[in-house]
Amino acid sequence: MKNTLISLALAALSSHAAAGNLQVLVLDKDSKPVADAVVVVVPANRGAAKAALPMQVTIAQEKMRFVPAVSVVAVGARASFVNNDPWEHHVRASAAGFAQFSTANSGGFELRIDGKPEGKPARSAEAVFEKAGAVLLGCHIHGSMRGHVFVSESPWAVLTGADGMANMEQLPDGAAQVKVWHADQLIDIAPQQTTVSAAPGKTTLQLSVVPRRRRI
Repeated sequence: MKNTLISLALAALSSHAAAGNLQVLVLDKDSKPVADAVVVVVPANRGAAKAALPMQVTIAQEKMRFVPAVSVVAVGARASFVNNDPWEHHVRASAAGFAQFSTANSGGFELRIDGKPEGKPARSAEAVFEKAGAVLLGCHIHGSMRGHVFVSESPWAVLTGADGMANMEQLPDGAAQVKVWHADQLIDIAPQQTTVSAAPGKTTLQLSVVPRRRRI
């Protein structure tokens, strides 16, 4: 009986193990910080998730741009696309990266949204991101419009800031894989292995490209 109680106590302590924090710096080919890169951490202990990604996101079409330019959501998330421009736009969604050049790629969706009438609410349309991976957003009419949605299976997925940093919090202790995705990095770079502990950790990932400057 005593041994059973000890085993149960140890199991309880294990299930409530201290979570750790990890700071990830993303650099470009020239070793400069990269903004709007998606950092994904996949812990070996996936059953201790305390984080959650959005299941609802609003993406506006403003001044011939998608705003925000990059969104991170969970699988199954619903997106509301709002056209704030006075002219018609489309939302053409397809796989990003090299997959977008494949004629066999039949995934994604297409929406048509009328322009915003003067003095009236903007028009909108909705879609659901059902598969994990990076999604490229475009417009049939305006070829310069480009945006991305990263649909993550792991709840630990964060965009880097202007300083190239992504701060991951409440990660379960133990082995973990760190991945990075960026819209201009067509060839995936190798994930990095790390170990999360109670002590704050730091790691750096470097792209093999210099991202193009985003239109303001």
